[in-house]
Amino acid sequence: MANQVMFGILSAVILAAALFCVTTKRIMRAATALLFVLFGVAGIYFLLDYTFLGAVQISIYAGGITMIYIFAIQLVSKRTLQGLTERIKGSRVLAGLLASLAGLAIVVFTLIKYEFVNLAMTQPDVEVPMETIGTALMGAGKYQYVFPFEFISLFLLACIIGGLVLLNHKKEEK
Repeated sequence: MANQVMFGILSAVILAAALFCVTTKRIMRAATALLFVLFGVAGIYFLLDYTFLGAVQISIYAGGITMIYIFAIQLVSKRTLQGLTERIKGSRVLAGLLASLAGLAIVVFTLIKYEFVNLAMTQPDVEVPMETIGTALMGAGKYQYVFPFEFISLFLLACIIGGLVLLNHKKEEK
């Protein structure tokens, strides 16, 4: 019962922080809300007794949020960081709502098509061993994720270098 209550609290925090993260225009507030989302996900990992994944979530993603703070301070003007006004446009809210509903429909369709809910109800005590998760995340075979992780790391490195180049270009113009 306590696990369900904690899951409900963590889910509420994650949803509220994620909603705030995508609706605010202030970059520092968005990064802080993203930090709360990632800590909430780490809390769910700890709740599931996946302590290693929870620790990795905190250490790696908290460091990533620190990098977002650093780049936000370096790349954005002081006036933008202060965010003097914050306006929400109706068309953007409508577009975001439609995109969210489309994503929800895809998730529900996937859950129904592959019968994940029925499988979870018929085998509630089946636990996936950590070795299987590690092999799936770091394997190079079919349906394993080492290549996407490597691609994402190179993509993020390119984004960091591009941001620094833009920052230096703006300083040279002034």
